[in-house]
Amino acid sequence: MTQGLHHITMIAADAQENVDFYAGFLGMRLVKRMAGSADELQLHLFYGDSQGSPGTVMTALVWPAAAPGRIGAGSASEVSFAIPRASLGFWLTRTLSHGIRAEGPTSVFGEPRLSLRDPDGLAIHLVGVDEEASPGPELWAAPGIPAEHAIRRLRGAGMLTERRAEDEAFFAGLGYRFAAEEAGARRLVSESGDALDLRDASGFWTSAAGAGAVDHLAFRTQDSASLDAIERDLALRGPAHRADRRYFESLYVRAPGGLLVETATEGPGFLIDEPRESLGTRLLALPEDPEQAAEIRLRLPQFSMPGEPRMTLRDLPFIHRFHEPEGVEAPEETYILLHGTGGDESDLMPLARRVAPKARLLGLRGRSAEEGVNRWFRRLGMGRFDQADIVSEARALDAFVAEAQKAYGLDPDKTVWLGYSNGANMIGAFAQLHPGRVKRAILLRAMPALEIPPKADLSDLSALLITGTQDPYGDHGPALTTQLRGAGAAVEAHRLPTGHGLTNQDLRLAQAWAANA
Repeated sequence: MTQGLHHITMIAADAQENVDFYAGFLGMRLVKRMAGSADELQLHLFYGDSQGSPGTVMTALVWPAAAPGRIGAGSASEVSFAIPRASLGFWLTRTLSHGIRAEGPTSVFGEPRLSLRDPDGLAIHLVGVDEEASPGPELWAAPGIPAEHAIRRLRGAGMLTERRAEDEAFFAGLGYRFAAEEAGARRLVSESGDALDLRDASGFWTSAAGAGAVDHLAFRTQDSASLDAIERDLALRGPAHRADRRYFESLYVRAPGGLLVETATEGPGFLIDEPRESLGTRLLALPEDPEQAAEIRLRLPQFSMPGEPRMTLRDLPFIHRFHEPEGVEAPEETYILLHGTGGDESDLMPLARRVAPKARLLGLRGRSAEEGVNRWFRRLGMGRFDQADIVSEARALDAFVAEAQKAYGLDPDKTVWLGYSNGANMIGAFAQLHPGRVKRAILLRAMPALEIPPKADLSDLSALLITGTQDPYGDHGPALTTQLRGAGAAVEAHRLPTGHGLTNQDLRLAQAWAANA
């Protein structure tokens, strides 16, 4: 038997937009920021009341630039928060002042509610409830939101299911009882006062994970002993997975309709590793090794809290990420990073940080997707590339560089390009198509991309090329060295006894070259 909702977890595509909405607009407190438990490069954000009490928590798994999820059978389709009934006017005014489109107030199951959507499209309802309007000690009064109008707790969730009767019986086992039916939805309520609205989705398409989708609903139980009892009961329904989530113990199982359901203990809670006054201010769950922890910090999505100074990314032709080194007042160098096939704008940041710890880092994302992965230009076959696409993307890259130099104050004479594999191929082609743009470059596992390179004066280019003797593309590397040297570039070339992957020897050679270039 559970005691109502513990938390709800959704998927977000942009960390900053998520923080601005849940902490900024809704005024919830960010009580934890963590590297993901399953994937250390996934940011996990937790919002709630002043201490993240069970029953108040909304969490976001950040999947940068994730495709929109699909709401369908087997998914939660909406999330509701409880506010005092008298606060609906305040929240309607707040939506208007923030330019957020809202519908209502309307009446659903006899309760007034205001409906809106978060930045990823998840349906959010602010439900007026008849509860004590005076703020309790756990309420979080955010700037612009007096405590008497603050969100009280989770009110519930709406679900779509093709097996409504079975799901209803499943949630009855977790302590939810039928309360009412309205407009095709059957409402189940818990003793704690939250509600689940089940809608029949027979014949509807199935759900798909993505931005704006709910990953799972979590229900709270008192302690490990009560979780043991629930596990014994759920074991009769199908496979269950148990995990220690540091702040609570969890048990995961699928409801009959397909929704992922978690049962979580009420303790030990979010105060075990941060004091109440500074909850949510540090990134946690990092490796003990300082170097590994620094690299994860570098690659995780960046964001600023409402009211904090923030780095504004310019609206430029390529999705990108800009990193200022800590403790360096006036960085002289900037490294422009181009990832390999399937990478993104953060992939090479750990490597670049080791090569040049005091440099600013500007990571770009290739725009030419192939089979769902990022590339810099289309591939026609093994070692054959779309020449028109290379020329077109190089032109866009040239426009990006011109605008980025103005937007971020980049000095062309103190800019180093670093590319790996497909990204290194792009830098080699770009340098020949737009002479003068690339003056220093580190090209790792590169090969020629241009079938007929233009005549270019690259006498101002200094480059390091590193290939692998066991790399299936390695035999093509010397041809690029010949192309660049033939155009006047100063090229330091190395062939390592390795494959396509990078090694510590690559790092050492890059560090030595960067120190002397």
